[in-house]
Amino acid sequence: MTRINDRIRAPKVRVILATGEQLGVMSSREALARAIALGLDLVEIAGQVDPPVCKIIDYGKYKYEQAKLKKQKSKSSTRMKEVKFRVVTGQHDYNIKLGRAEGFLDSNHKVRFVLQFKGRENAHKDLGFVALNRIIEDLKAMAQVDQPPRLNGRAVAMILSPLPQHQRKRKFHLFHGELMDEDDFDEDEVHENVDDDVPDEMPEAASAVVPDEMPYETSLAVEAITH
Repeated sequence: MTRINDRIRAPKVRVILATGEQLGVMSSREALARAIALGLDLVEIAGQVDPPVCKIIDYGKYKYEQAKLKKQKSKSSTRMKEVKFRVVTGQHDYNIKLGRAEGFLDSNHKVRFVLQFKGRENAHKDLGFVALNRIIEDLKAMAQVDQPPRLNGRAVAMILSPLPQHQRKRKFHLFHGELMDEDDFDEDEVHENVDDDVPDEMPEAASAVVPDEMPYETSLAVEAITH
């Protein structure tokens, strides 16, 4: 709680004017008299030091500015979002996921991208780094690398943070000439406030269909060529 005027109980205080000019150490009674003479308030701004630091200012204005700063700080606070991919994620799903990621970045959130391997995909983990580096390139007008791609168990993950507002330029906001619909995205694949470690088991993201007759190695080759 901020102490003002006669609520300041310290016998001695260090006094500063609103302009920043220091008046030095004096009794709290003398400091209050100076504040009253100027038509202002004596406000304790640092009560934990010895002697406490007080400022001669307009308390109403000071209180308003402090509330404004607190609101701005709360508004600008970021949360971590997460978007998941698979080795066989198709182009349609890829565009939708990056469109949603751009939305997160444009709202000043950091985004964690995770590419999870399952089964025989673990033998081709290099494709995970290829995919995440592709995302970095596709989102270079929206984000910068906060944590580069790294392998953690059966997943490769990275974190991107938004560029300054005036530098951002969305690339995936439109899809097939229409605004992307919220229903086009699987909410199970976006998470808030994720932990730093990649869990061993993650639900599958929407993926492209690989025909039964196509060998697994062939599907990977096709995916690598097309991307």
